[in-house]
Amino acid sequence: MNTRTLWRNARLATLDPAVDADGWGLIEHGALLTDGPHIVWVGREDERPAGEPPARTVDLGGALVTPGLVDCHTHLVYGGHRAAEFEQRLNGVSYEAIARAGGGIRSTVAATRAASEEALWDSAAQRAAALMAEGVTTLEIKSGYGLSLDAEARCLRVARRLGQTLPVDVRTTFLGAHALPPEFEGRPDDYIDAVCDWMAELHRQGLIDAVDAFCENIGFSPAQTQRVFEAARRWQLPVKLHAEQLSDQGGAALAASFNALSCDHLEHLSADGIAAMRAAGSVAVLLPGAYYFLRETRLPPIEALRQAGVPMAVSTDHNPGTSPGLSLLLMASMACTLFRLTPLEAVQGITVHAAQALGLRDRGQLIAGQRADFVAWDLQHPNELAYWFGRNPCRHVIHHGVQRS
Repeated sequence: MNTRTLWRNARLATLDPAVDADGWGLIEHGALLTDGPHIVWVGREDERPAGEPPARTVDLGGALVTPGLVDCHTHLVYGGHRAAEFEQRLNGVSYEAIARAGGGIRSTVAATRAASEEALWDSAAQRAAALMAEGVTTLEIKSGYGLSLDAEARCLRVARRLGQTLPVDVRTTFLGAHALPPEFEGRPDDYIDAVCDWMAELHRQGLIDAVDAFCENIGFSPAQTQRVFEAARRWQLPVKLHAEQLSDQGGAALAASFNALSCDHLEHLSADGIAAMRAAGSVAVLLPGAYYFLRETRLPPIEALRQAGVPMAVSTDHNPGTSPGLSLLLMASMACTLFRLTPLEAVQGITVHAAQALGLRDRGQLIAGQRADFVAWDLQHPNELAYWFGRNPCRHVIHHGVQRS
């Protein structure tokens, strides 16, 4: 049975360095041939190889086409919100002071534990829909707002259900080591023991794709983080890390020693951390939304990462406390204006490098053999994805070779 579709009349931004030297991989008068969920050919329309004609042809109307967007760091499943804390910070109270007073992550934990699974699903589905409307085809969702076995499992089930129900791929990350819950007050090592035990059960239930931790003065120490990573290694689960956001804990080097997929935030990243990440092949995930919302002033070491050849991804870090944004395109623009990424780096950061941060090598470029996830935009050049903000130029989203309704 012929299941091939020809998507024609497009300007392709393949992001394939083999196409041109500037990195965009532009193909004028381009077309893609898909077979089910995969791309089987990409090129100029007049150079399509002879063979069985496609079963279907779709005219993209001269649109710019890029790979589907990948949001590689979100905390999409939670209860409540923290608008009051936003107001506190604007009145001079620091994020650390709010957290130590029982606010911050702990307040979201209380709201999440009180919410039913259906309520968590309803709110998370609305947030996912907002990201998908801007061309997101792959999404990572972390737990970390339950901080008990039952509540963490509930959040991870909701995340799995999003990927099974909506036309978006979802990768789930267990972030049990996110904060110390009140019932473990003064007993962080006992809590890490519990997190490691829960990991085994959640893995048995098929709910975990990766493991993360918050290595910070107000989170967990490098030694405690290492114990979490050792447990993940026992279950052959890849690791990621919230590293060097508020201080240099040496977390990036620790994570790199476990071949971490990514290290995220990185405002206080050291030269040793950069070298370790480069050696391990870990992706640097930049989170300009949190930088902006917390009114931080210390930039991640972008030029040093660039010179070291460390791939840089960009993500929303959507969460209720420090980055309540739901626009990956806005984050690409912020990555340019706040962090001084080039437009090419920003677009690579929400496509191919974001996919690498999730351990996915089958998406993020328009290349034969990759997933047929791509977006048609009302734009002339892909650098406009990082230029416009407050506007959604998305025309069509194709996920697994099927156009979303």
